[in-house]
Amino acid sequence: MYAIIETGGKQYKVQVGDSLCIEKLSVAAGESVVFNNVLVVGQEDALTVGTPFVAGATVKADVVGDGKGKKIIVYKYKAKKTYHKKIGHRQPFTKVTITAIEA
Repeated sequence: MYAIIETGGKQYKVQVGDSLCIEKLSVAAGESVVFNNVLVVGQEDALTVGTPFVAGATVKADVVGDGKGKKIIVYKYKAKKTYHKKIGHRQPFTKVTITAIEA
């Protein structure tokens, strides 16, 4: 059984036992979180597609912890001028482990 969920403006295909890094949530490590925005639920013999979400479907996950992604460099530059600006950014994320898919 698998599901496609939406969180943080992105869509993820998940199964029970998967670990994934999603956009930062304000939930402490060790707590559980429920995702209600389930777009698709697939089983061995059936596929349920929501319009836009599947009614009554939820995905439960445990929060493992928080972190920051790999650093990216943003460099702004104007030719023939004395302007340049270098900025670094690390996107915060929350790591979760999927525990149950209910449809």
